[in-house]
Amino acid sequence: MKKSFILAFVLIAFVVAAFAQKKHTAIKTAGPVDITPVGVVKNISDSALLDIVQRQTFRYFWDFAHPVSGLARERDNTVKAEYYWDYINEADNEPNLSKSTFGPEACAIGGTGMGILSTVVAVNRGWIGRDTALKRLIKIVDFLIKADCYHGIYPHFMNGKTGKTIPFGRIDDGADIVETSYLMMGLLTAKEYFKGNSLPERYFQKRVQQMWYAADWNWHSNGGNQHLYWHWSPYNDFDMNFPVFGYDEALITYIIAAASPGHPISKELYENSWVKGSGWKNGKTYYNYVLPLGNYNGGGPLFFEQYTYLGIDPNGLADDHDIDYAVQTKNHTLINRAYCIDNPKHFKGYGANCWGLTAGDSWKGYVAHCPEDDRGVIQPTAALSSFPYTPEYSMQALKHFYYDMGDKIWGPYGFADGFSESHNWYAKTHLAIDQGPIVVMIENYRTGLIWKLFMNNPDVQNGLKRLGFNSKWIKQ
Repeated sequence: MKKSFILAFVLIAFVVAAFAQKKHTAIKTAGPVDITPVGVVKNISDSALLDIVQRQTFRYFWDFAHPVSGLARERDNTVKAEYYWDYINEADNEPNLSKSTFGPEACAIGGTGMGILSTVVAVNRGWIGRDTALKRLIKIVDFLIKADCYHGIYPHFMNGKTGKTIPFGRIDDGADIVETSYLMMGLLTAKEYFKGNSLPERYFQKRVQQMWYAADWNWHSNGGNQHLYWHWSPYNDFDMNFPVFGYDEALITYIIAAASPGHPISKELYENSWVKGSGWKNGKTYYNYVLPLGNYNGGGPLFFEQYTYLGIDPNGLADDHDIDYAVQTKNHTLINRAYCIDNPKHFKGYGANCWGLTAGDSWKGYVAHCPEDDRGVIQPTAALSSFPYTPEYSMQALKHFYYDMGDKIWGPYGFADGFSESHNWYAKTHLAIDQGPIVVMIENYRTGLIWKLFMNNPDVQNGLKRLGFNSKWIKQ
């Protein structure tokens, strides 16, 4: 065992060293990058409209990426932003407000993972050359391999120029296991896509493998089997004391952590920390749709059904607790739409063609919008990233956003992050974690590309099996 590990390490070192000397000449740019932005184009097919929306949204990750590292910038404005973490502080009647100043160096680790997934889509659709994309991806992994990480786990925000951690809060100044799981989802998918034998591809594969083996997910159990903790700090240890409990956007974190070839978590830890939590199961009916999971009345923000399922195909996915994840993802989306049509607070604009409550910018700052916290703000990413679940209704919303509201919310990076007709407010911002799911989930609806790549990864399949999941993708 030790000999094989040493031989593998030597091979990695050899490939890395060889490519480090040749990488400036080994990669050729395969033609020009053609992602020129367009305005609202009339009289086009639905397929052409999806092409435009995916391609223009991808520009956020390509043209606006950090010039030094290639990482995805957290957002495209540098003003002071207010952040409401309502869904974290459920015991509070009032939201817990923290303020941060984000400048052009601030990059999002989770958003970078989504950007990597979007880059795979871009190559497959011919918007950018394969070698051009690979050059960018190598730039990212070469930067990350030297950047701040803690037992192989990366922080939430990182300085894209220096690789240093940007603290998210007073004691949240270290590892973020959830954001790192999104990054790894992107990297493992890209590794599956760029699996050729050319020197650049082998170099990229080895870099990803280094990061994948180094990530110590078990460290975040704090030496026990009761909780998997979201944060760890070299200065504050586990003082954040925030377990990753569900049901929410962090199911992928458990799957990735269980899939680790070097530091996998146990099923016992998953059961204790995730399944046995008071917020995991729901079972109530809203607008005639049963919601299997989640602690929110009417369902929480829709990103719960999008972040994990960028890579995890919910169709045919079930666990040993008799949860059908295709039902969960679809019904949560249908409940969210039905709530917007019902519109109990009588906000202007809500309806069958204008729906979607999820986390994003608003006239009040950043809010995790949902039926329990509805402030009259629609995030386009909510309906558009639901294409695999509600294609007809998502297309209906897309056409409204594009044709009817394009003069207010359509721009060089796709749709603005949010809008409120009641408050005559239209965002000028775009966020990595909202733009990425649009590109990826529309592609999963159209071709299943990202699902196919990620679900075919043997480590991912092992992680799913370890946690008691069944899937049509799992090889027995």
